[in-house]
Amino acid sequence: MPTTLFAQFLNLHFGAAATSLLRAVHVEPVFPRAPITDAVAMEFLVFLGLLIYFVVVRLTLSVEKPAPVQHLAEITHEFVLEQGDQIIGHGHQRFTGFLTVLGLFILLCNLLGLIPGLESPTANVVAPLGFAIVTFLYYHFHGIRANRAGYIKQFLGPVWWIAPLLFPIEIISHLARVLSLTVRLYANIFAGDLLILAFFSIIPIGVPLVFIGLHFGVDIIQAYVFFLLASIYLSMAVAHEH
Repeated sequence: MPTTLFAQFLNLHFGAAATSLLRAVHVEPVFPRAPITDAVAMEFLVFLGLLIYFVVVRLTLSVEKPAPVQHLAEITHEFVLEQGDQIIGHGHQRFTGFLTVLGLFILLCNLLGLIPGLESPTANVVAPLGFAIVTFLYYHFHGIRANRAGYIKQFLGPVWWIAPLLFPIEIISHLARVLSLTVRLYANIFAGDLLILAFFSIIPIGVPLVFIGLHFGVDIIQAYVFFLLASIYLSMAVAHEH
């Protein structure tokens, strides 16, 4: 059952509609009266936060007197552009929007668990799995878009006679990327949340603050690692020399 207040609020007002929608696609929710889980509610909260952030940035754009939120957006944009230029190279601007949203979304999902009364959706394996699948589909789509039929060469190796051996190995390695991205993010955030909860229950004052600080650092690092790997996979997919 959902435990966060925001999830309970969503279930109170939209739970019946969500249950009807799930049943329409032949999915029976575990809790029909509360089908919206904490993880889904927290992701929706992050989505609303980012939507408001981007709207505010757009409405307050100014050349003469840029607001603090504009400075933050410019720093983020420049960081993504710099990383894209170094990792992907020519044509990296095409992927700036995706990488920016992916990185910010994961970062905020990670940090959400540090706020009392909220949870990190990335501490639930479903959320990291969703990010990994979206990344997997995205870089393959652009690999095919950039190389057309030549994209298959990436899976066949440098010489034709080892292609029958390399092809299944490459397929497995690409599928393993989904597992790797999912487990790395989920395990780190889940372990961090569990550690903080354990220390708060044992020593509620002082010591847990140290682990909150460590968890904050891990949240940032894991968001960057996911962002970095997504950029690397894109770079390999859209390269014209395989």
